[in-house]
Amino acid sequence: MKIYYDADITDDAELKAKTIAVLGYGIQGAAQAQCFKDAGYRVVVGLRPEGKSWNQAKQDGMNVMTVAEACQRGDVICMLTPDMTHPQIYAQHVKPNLREGKTLYFSHGFAVTYKLIQPPPGVDVIMVAPKAPGAKVRQAFLHLTDFKNPATSPIPCLVSVAQDASGHALQKALTLAKAMKLTRAGAFECFFDQETHSDLFGEQAVLCGGTTELIKAGFDTLVARGYPPEMAYFEVLHELKLIVDLIQEGGIENMWERVSETARYGGRTRGKALVTPQTRQAMNDLLDAIENGEFAKEWVAEYRAGMTKFNALKEEGQKHPIEIVGSTIRRNMVR
Repeated sequence: MKIYYDADITDDAELKAKTIAVLGYGIQGAAQAQCFKDAGYRVVVGLRPEGKSWNQAKQDGMNVMTVAEACQRGDVICMLTPDMTHPQIYAQHVKPNLREGKTLYFSHGFAVTYKLIQPPPGVDVIMVAPKAPGAKVRQAFLHLTDFKNPATSPIPCLVSVAQDASGHALQKALTLAKAMKLTRAGAFECFFDQETHSDLFGEQAVLCGGTTELIKAGFDTLVARGYPPEMAYFEVLHELKLIVDLIQEGGIENMWERVSETARYGGRTRGKALVTPQTRQAMNDLLDAIENGEFAKEWVAEYRAGMTKFNALKEEGQKHPIEIVGSTIRRNMVR
């Protein structure tokens, strides 16, 4: 992969004079809009007037308008609403205002990879995907700007170009990444589908899906064998952050060197028993469904049908005993 840092990027002076329209003011939208504004860019935020984010964006000092108005004014249109809303927003508001010379910007390749939207010729289609939630992106930007905490780690990102109508679409992506101070840690160039597939796989198999199911299974095992739920909570959930911090800080071997020798031996010899050939096959099956579009079709259909299955799974998760005991423990710990 080619990696770009601050010193590799000559800012696009023309871009600084244009208007960036950020559609959405959620996890990434709010953070990126604020970072672009603080970096000196002309930013407008497109939202539904009755939406809950409208007043918040105004309170944050943003120039807020309807989605259609933002698309009309924006030279760079940032699609930062949830993935499953992109087709409707694009058809109703973006496409009618997407004239030649404009730039369509994403922070996740989902809609382009699965052809939920198909941009016309004559526009650049780029992606800047911060490798952190929006709150962390904003926090790192502020620390690096004000030097409040020089030790704060910068956030890296992925950059990609799906369509280069102008001949300098990559330069635009890198300039915007640099504006958010993401190139302090590095902008890693990739293809849209690589970002989409790997991101979905990581979420499903490890970061969100795999990890949470492993936590709950460990909790259930201990409690079923008579161990107090509070002890089970500490052993399989509370201490997880401490381990992940060590891994992020210096890699897996860094973690092994900073836990007890008993933990090292037990973990190295027993951990592999959980990731069986069947587990690895299940991971490959997940990746197949991501690459062939099966998951995307299922998710879009679920959203359009009212998310009944999604909401049922959410309710089921909220009722799991680990959530109940954990809520009590966390509440008492901050007294």
